[in-house]
Amino acid sequence: MRKRDLGAWAELLRVSALFTVPGDALAGAAALGVAPNRGTALALGSSLCLYEAGMALNDWADRDEDAIDRPHRPIPSGRIAPRSALAAAAVLTGAGLALSAAAGRRPLALATALAATVWSYDLHVKHTRGGPAAMAAARSLDVLLGAAATGRAATGTAATSGTAARAASGMGTAATGMARARSVVGAPARGSSVIGTAVRGAGATTVPTTRAALPGALVMGAHTYAVTSVSRHEAHGGSTLVPLTALAATLGLGALGIREQRTSPGTPAARLLVTALAGAYVRTAAKPFLHAALNPSPPLTQRAVGGGIRAMIPLQAALAARAGGGASALALMGLVPLARKLARKVSPT
Repeated sequence: MRKRDLGAWAELLRVSALFTVPGDALAGAAALGVAPNRGTALALGSSLCLYEAGMALNDWADRDEDAIDRPHRPIPSGRIAPRSALAAAAVLTGAGLALSAAAGRRPLALATALAATVWSYDLHVKHTRGGPAAMAAARSLDVLLGAAATGRAATGTAATSGTAARAASGMGTAATGMARARSVVGAPARGSSVIGTAVRGAGATTVPTTRAALPGALVMGAHTYAVTSVSRHEAHGGSTLVPLTALAATLGLGALGIREQRTSPGTPAARLLVTALAGAYVRTAAKPFLHAALNPSPPLTQRAVGGGIRAMIPLQAALAARAGGGASALALMGLVPLARKLARKVSPT
């Protein structure tokens, strides 16, 4: 594939926005109090595929509208054929569902619901009043997908540990019986205390259900609703109230994260990290929303949408850190400069 073709596909798929996807799975995993595992990786891969499927399908569905408002986009400019974009959307959707199936039945069910939401949004709901709600639901489902896949993998590991513990318990019982028999004839009961100690430490781990990730999923959904509402005006501008409402939502979500962290039992360092991440989220989204409210022109509205998309990364990081996933939060923030650099070459909107 030629460099020009690669650039066209990068623009179609909006690859600079891909950096906002991994945080959903990591925030979902952190909500369970479980370190990222094989299930998290499968959920992340599924999310990336479904996200890019939505991007390709979006441009295919909007090809006639883009021919008027955005003739430079890959499809109306002739750089990518419409059938190629539709085929890419179908293949990426299939890949996303296959990856989620490898994570388990519940992740597959959530990924199926996510794919259905994405396709219905792009093909119809986007142009109705339910558009922002559909996108909010998709983002919330993505967080829950990460939690379900992580929990399924962790539960499988715990079940294996439990089987080993039961086997060890049987060995411990047998060893105790042998020790008693040897004690009768005056022989020392060697090894029984060691085995008993090992058995007592071999219990299975209880993994919280996917429901534990619901608050974080709702927070991500609320932010997505606000950004999507603003994006409906990016082609023609003209709305002051919508970006102003999005600004209020941003300030509210940021304040909520800081307030909850101040009352949590975490360490001072953990609380400080969440506060800093919440502040980074507000700083990234609030300024462009304010500019779009003061001057609702198409360029500033598009810039507000881009800022809202990039703000998802520190918001996801704050959710992960609040749940005890400090390492995941810091890893996510490492994506911010990469996303910013790539956004200068490929627009996320």
